[in-house]
Amino acid sequence: MKSEIYDKIKNILDGNNINYREIHHEPTRTSIESAEARREPLEVGGKSILLKVDDTFMLFVLSASLKIDSRKIRKQFKAKNIRFATPEELNSLAGLEPGAVPPFGRPVLPFELYIDNSILKNSRIAFNAGTLTDSIVMSTKDYFSIANPAGVFNFSKE
Repeated sequence: MKSEIYDKIKNILDGNNINYREIHHEPTRTSIESAEARREPLEVGGKSILLKVDDTFMLFVLSASLKIDSRKIRKQFKAKNIRFATPEELNSLAGLEPGAVPPFGRPVLPFELYIDNSILKNSRIAFNAGTLTDSIVMSTKDYFSIANPAGVFNFSKE
C-alpha cells in the first residue's frame, strides 16, 4: 500500500529530475530482508532510526550493515539521555511503522536529519520509502543533493 510519504519522496525526486529505481516487494521488517528483496548488498541499505535525544526527536541514517553507537551521538549533542522512539511514537509523529522510515527529514518527515559517514562509502543508497513494500534505490550523490542533512558525522559501529 502506497503512503503519503512515498508520494512526497517520488514528487521530490521527479521534481529534481533525479534518476531512481522503484522496487515493489513483499513486506520486509529487517534490513537483511530488505536487502534480499531489493537484490542489493546489505551495506547499500540506508537504515533510518528515530531517536529521542534528550527532549528532541532526531532522525539518524546509517548503513544497514552497521549499528548505532549511542555513545558517539550522546557526545556529539552533549546529551544526557538517548533512546529509540517507540512504535507508538513513530506512528503518532510520522504515521509510520518500524522498518518503513525513509532517510529523509524535512520536508518529508518533521525531524532534523543526521547522516553517518558510512553512507558516503557507497555509490548508491537503497531504502524503504514509507512502507514495508516499496523501496527506492538511487545514487548517493543525488540523495545528498536533496536530503539536506543537519549534519554528517560518524555515529556507527560494527
